[in-house]
Amino acid sequence: MTAIPTADAPHAPAGWRWAPFWVIAFVALWPLPGVSQGVLAVGALIAIGRLLYVRFRGGAALLSPQAWALTSVLFITYWLPELFSAFDAIDRLDALRAVAVDLRYLPFLWLAAAAVAGARDRRITFVGLAVIVGLWTVDALVQAAAGASPMFAALEAAKRAISGHGFCSAEEVAALDRLSGAFGPCNLKLGVVLASLSPFALHAAAARFGRLGWLAAATTIGVAILLGGSRASWVTYGLVLLLSGWHLLGWRRLLAVFAVGAALLATLAVVSPQVRERVERTAFVFSADADGVDSALSGRARIWGAALCMAKAHPLNGVGPRQFRLAFAGCDPASGERAAWGVGPAFHAHQIVLEILSETGAIGLLLWLAGLALARRAWRYAEPAAREAAYPAMLALAVTVFPLNTHLAFYSSFWGSATLLLAALFAGSLLGRERSVGG
Repeated sequence: MTAIPTADAPHAPAGWRWAPFWVIAFVALWPLPGVSQGVLAVGALIAIGRLLYVRFRGGAALLSPQAWALTSVLFITYWLPELFSAFDAIDRLDALRAVAVDLRYLPFLWLAAAAVAGARDRRITFVGLAVIVGLWTVDALVQAAAGASPMFAALEAAKRAISGHGFCSAEEVAALDRLSGAFGPCNLKLGVVLASLSPFALHAAAARFGRLGWLAAATTIGVAILLGGSRASWVTYGLVLLLSGWHLLGWRRLLAVFAVGAALLATLAVVSPQVRERVERTAFVFSADADGVDSALSGRARIWGAALCMAKAHPLNGVGPRQFRLAFAGCDPASGERAAWGVGPAFHAHQIVLEILSETGAIGLLLWLAGLALARRAWRYAEPAAREAAYPAMLALAVTVFPLNTHLAFYSSFWGSATLLLAALFAGSLLGRERSVGG
């Protein structure tokens, strides 16, 4: 492989220095999904408008050729499965609309990659994401102590002042069984989001305060994630601690960290009914019968059975993007029985591999695997300094798509855009303007 040098340009070119702040604003507004998607769409329009205005001249000053290529290819491996599965989807018109709408991601990914392609811009973006994680963590711990999230209370007050009503119904507020933080009782994504973004906070803490800073940040974020109640986030955060801790502490100190973490979980299981309930439910997985396993997985076994049925019925290109809920009734292995999640169909497969297989088929899975292989190849042939610069983004992306876990819907607007953002941050920081990488 031949090293291809890129320009030493630590700053974004004129007209693009707002990119880091746009990415930070997009993430900061995740508790308001509609507003954050608006920020994404406007950013995409500005980016493509700017590129068309200059006729894509000066592209190498914005991103290295490798970063342009990898960012675009990672988008294609996400988007093409949607396109191929849309032609014979259950609701073809809705599927084609989703395919068209998701084209907005490509210019936004170029924008996000540009936001981390230079040393200064990368520092601004990564520190900004770390600050967001820190603020959401503190807010969640205040909720644990005082019973209410100050951030969500402020958002709720603003919403009521504007529209006359709040975000959540009284039933959703009454049913709250975990920390919801700034996201609120009707958008229970706090734990998953903190876990996926935690590499940026841990990296910033270690860079500023060394090992003690990393340990303090890891403990604080860990408490918020445990109280957030999502067992998927526990797995994700465990992977973050494993890989980030090994990178910084070495194996011996890392074992001590996990021992402390186990003691913390045991303590929270005693003092927090919500944590205790999830620990007890997880223990059902050791039951010998299928009902015990399904109970431990909160009905996921039933959903996964339906996903496998869809994959068998539509092996080539699946049932269509975001159409799992439409196909569920025909593949429900326990049709007629009350589901663990309540009334109505399951909306998605809750597992990335099964979601890809059921909604986009073998074609989709092969394309996703191709994207994974290209990302791994870029990492393998990058210089050590480039890998070090991209490590937080790489780790965040890797734990988010880790297949041995349950997941949010990757073809939803929220989690799809979050995952693609991490992919762009990985590509832009690894193949930045000042890097020399293998081609």
